[in-house]
Amino acid sequence: MKLFALSDTHGLHRFVKVPDADILVFAGDLMNTGYHYSEAKSFADWWNELPHRYKILIAGNHDRQFESNKRICLDYFKDTIYLEDSGVTIGGVHFWGSPYQPEFFNWAFNRRRGSDIKTHWDKIPLDTDVLITHGPPAGILDNTGDAWKSERVGCADLLERVRLVKPSVHIFGHIHYGNLFGNGIERGAEELARTEFHNVSICSESYEPVNQPRLIDVNKKG
Repeated sequence: MKLFALSDTHGLHRFVKVPDADILVFAGDLMNTGYHYSEAKSFADWWNELPHRYKILIAGNHDRQFESNKRICLDYFKDTIYLEDSGVTIGGVHFWGSPYQPEFFNWAFNRRRGSDIKTHWDKIPLDTDVLITHGPPAGILDNTGDAWKSERVGCADLLERVRLVKPSVHIFGHIHYGNLFGNGIERGAEELARTEFHNVSICSESYEPVNQPRLIDVNKKG
């Protein structure tokens, strides 16, 4: 099964060249300010044009209207599987998606580190093959770069759950700078304990659509 995964387009989706794939995956932050329905509609108009049979979407911290007015936003989308602490099985492969991330200014889908956010990660089923979250786990493609003094801001509780679940693939974005590095798979990718991690943020730290999305081969684990 081949996935094409991307995130953090922030209104610049039409700059992305989308290849053929079995499943299209978006890992959050399709909107920029997140206050205007027109941002969701613009993305949906582009998304709906894409010919992929299966399309999976989660929201991100910029997607404010998905948190407060989800039904209105989703009305723009056709033939799309929206995941919010929920899952879907396609071709025997189990997907799970969640938009939440550790508290980050006054954005959407924020949860305090510790027990608040852990309640979301505890929902991730043990048979998950492909995990899609907006934010990264701690220490993996989560470096904020010079603009934020090279801090690592991923979630420790998410990493703990990933180590337990051991999905074949973990897809995320949120930290744009994290798509610049990797440990030998390719840029923006790492591998640890049988899990491939992919930061698929399209935009750079300066919100330019210069980062690479990802074609990912995935099989059911085990």
